Amino acid sequence: MLELRSLPSGCSDRRRANACDHCGARALSVCASIDDADLSRLDALAHHIALEAGEVLFRQGDDARHVFNVTSGSVRIYKLLPDGRRQITGFLFAGDFLGLAAGQTYDFSAEALEPASACRFRKSEYRALIQETPALETALLDRAHHELAAAQNQILLLGRKTALERVCTFLLELPGHDPARPGPAGRVHLPMTRAEIADYLGLTIETVSRALTKLKTQGVIQLLSLSEVHILQPARLTVLAGGEG
Repeated sequence: MLELRSLPSGCSDRRRANACDHCGARALSVCASIDDADLSRLDALAHHIALEAGEVLFRQGDDARHVFNVTSGSVRIYKLLPDGRRQITGFLFAGDFLGLAAGQTYDFSAEALEPASACRFRKSEYRALIQETPALETALLDRAHHELAAAQNQILLLGRKTALERVCTFLLELPGHDPARPGPAGRVHLPMTRAEIADYLGLTIETVSRALTKLKTQGVIQLLSLSEVHILQPARLTVLAGGEG
């Protein structure tokens, strides 16, 4: 695992003063569910870390000693098969929480897609706080229900949808997962590569590229850059995502 850097000392000073007041992810995370007193207790347990693109929060098989709350940027989570193949199982953004459900070791890896930051907590301390803070426990349970529903939708996407339907669904759903970074209407920010999109959708890079080119040719989207797409016909994209095209 790469060494994670703490935020600069100025940020640390602000954290002691009340860093949560300056956190852009607060309203989007489980932290929004607790009062100021409990938030101060939570902040006292937090270690603030910064990552560059490609740096690791943890690797599959590492001892699961910590839990994390993403506060900026984005993270990919993935599993490796014995033969080295990779399956990306999700992309996480500001406000997303990870690591609490792990057993003795992490059963997946987490890496920054781009410059990112997170709050890291010792799992034992965080679990003790949960037991003393019903609002936090409820928020985490609600988050777990949401993640279960997302997993069921992902099973449907991988098991029943065509390649074009998968790409259309991905473009429609991605902005809703990254509310801390709103953009102009119809714009989709893609911090991940085409290869990472392919791994997430269970496709090849070539298939993803062909699907995007087809949508562009039909006037459904505009490819502004490798990291930004403009949806020109959202209703048409929704129809295609549902297999009605």
